[in-house]
Amino acid sequence: LLRLPIPKLEDTIRRYLSAQKPLLDDGQFRKTEQFCKSFENGSGKELHAELVAQDKKNKHTSYISGPWFDMYLTARDSVVLNFNPFMAFKPDPKSEYNDQLTRATNMTVSAVRFLKTLRAGLLEPEVFHLNPAKSDTDTFKRLIRLVPPFLSWYGAYMVSAYPLDMSQYFRLFNSTRVPKLGRDELFTDDKARHLLVLRKGHFYVFDVLDKDGNIVSASEIKANLKYILSDDRPAPQFPLTHLTSENRDVWAELRQKLVSDGNAEALRKVDSAVFCLCLDDFPIKDLVHLSHNMLHGDGTNRWFDKSFNLIIAQDGTAAVHFEHAWGDGVAVLRFFNEVFKDSTQNPAIMPQSHPVATDSSVAVQKLSFKLSDALKTGIATAKRKFDETMKTLTIDCIQFQRGGKEFLKKQKLSPDAVAQLAFQMAFLRQYGKTVATYESCSTAAFKHGRTETIRPASIFTMRCSEAFVRESSKHSAGELQQLMAECSKYHGQLTKEAAMGQGFDRHLFALRYLAAAKGIPLPELYLDPAYGKINHNILSTSTLSSPAVNLGGFAPVVPDGFGIGYAVHDNWIGCNVSSYPGRNAHEFLRCVEKALDDMFDALEGKSIKT
Repeated sequence: LLRLPIPKLEDTIRRYLSAQKPLLDDGQFRKTEQFCKSFENGSGKELHAELVAQDKKNKHTSYISGPWFDMYLTARDSVVLNFNPFMAFKPDPKSEYNDQLTRATNMTVSAVRFLKTLRAGLLEPEVFHLNPAKSDTDTFKRLIRLVPPFLSWYGAYMVSAYPLDMSQYFRLFNSTRVPKLGRDELFTDDKARHLLVLRKGHFYVFDVLDKDGNIVSASEIKANLKYILSDDRPAPQFPLTHLTSENRDVWAELRQKLVSDGNAEALRKVDSAVFCLCLDDFPIKDLVHLSHNMLHGDGTNRWFDKSFNLIIAQDGTAAVHFEHAWGDGVAVLRFFNEVFKDSTQNPAIMPQSHPVATDSSVAVQKLSFKLSDALKTGIATAKRKFDETMKTLTIDCIQFQRGGKEFLKKQKLSPDAVAQLAFQMAFLRQYGKTVATYESCSTAAFKHGRTETIRPASIFTMRCSEAFVRESSKHSAGELQQLMAECSKYHGQLTKEAAMGQGFDRHLFALRYLAAAKGIPLPELYLDPAYGKINHNILSTSTLSSPAVNLGGFAPVVPDGFGIGYAVHDNWIGCNVSSYPGRNAHEFLRCVEKALDDMFDALEGKSIKT
């Protein structure tokens, strides 16, 4: 793979100022311009030269990889709500396969098949196809196999196929984020062969790989899961799981106590398990209940530190909840898609298959933990904090049915730009202003790329939002269409720049990180209130489109913000929004719906209803 480029400093400053334009008044903007000028000609210039020199010495990785891992692992906030997102699967198209035991068995087997394929080096490389008709074909795949590895990238590039970085994949399995004082660690033990199952806050483990590394028979896995589901003991009074939702330093100290009280072996089994399967004891009522349950649940039946939890509710509704430090959505989505496809098209068992006659009471080990009074107090405190925090989170979702990708592409508009424009209009309608907006974009087309930020709030979206929200009667449908086209074009440019590693956020972040590491006083640019403001992302947005995803979501990244998970499907647009007190997710979604309706009216040549 090509290496992640470091943008030119002058380009970063120019892009940063463009993103600041809609957020500042003229006086503030002039001050920020001054800070940028002195940064570009002074300390910024030196830091940039140093960053480039360091990057040349570290060709095995990218300039952002180390600082980005550090940012996640040194964060002391709870991983729940602050970092971990979820993605929910669509139901199995064959309804009888949505039985909890059947689906849990099939998804577990498919997940372990993925692990085996990955470790055998047989997993098809992850490629982004700009022209799938040309590159996503068996003929092209056969040809590219004959090209030497150091040239194959160029071969793919010639047909607009972009191979993506897969260096994060090994952390999908047998991995856990372990709390340590000051900075957590990522732990992986790929020799472990057991699955961790959580049910009602109890921990069970059994092998899903035999000693030769082969997958244990599906009927045996089914028998062991059935045995766990039949355990009728009530939830423990002090569920250890709550500790994974604590502040990281508090959890690190309590974990030390756990180890010194004789729980090291049991904890090692939790940390090293292939993954964590959570079997919930209730059905899912609706999409809002689904989001709350998969994003945080009641804290009793999740190990939030595991690289991922595969959650299966009583009615077979399934989701992946993942820890974010080790990797990004791209790696999880690939796994997610393969598990859905394999478990639905090539299921290991049928609903009527009988579990094999096996002695699950021997095969399944229930882990027990010795809890001192100090630990019980720690768990009770963690639970109280968790419950109080979860009460403050509101989630709501809409499915806008008037159209989606197909209609918008016919209008020559970027579907993503239209969704982002709807969020800008909604916020302007609800709160009367434009605020810092974050959209994540993968830079996995580069070696050890992670993400870059697209900044969807621009002078174009501001102009367009004002026209729709405040002056719709003054504009013809044609003029509104023209404003939307300008937004779409500019958003397309920002998206392309971000995907090619040419945003400004990661570059400025790396320069700031370097200044701190060298003990240099923070340059004025970073002390400017405008820098704080643009990084206080009131609208935090992320999209994943996949035929396997029913819904995805995450919490706001700031107390007065919105967390917006969305997807533009062929013929509809889905949006899942979260908020804390002080912001109103329900109201915001009503404004999003109004914005989409208005834009569709304008595109259909109708006048806007006030």
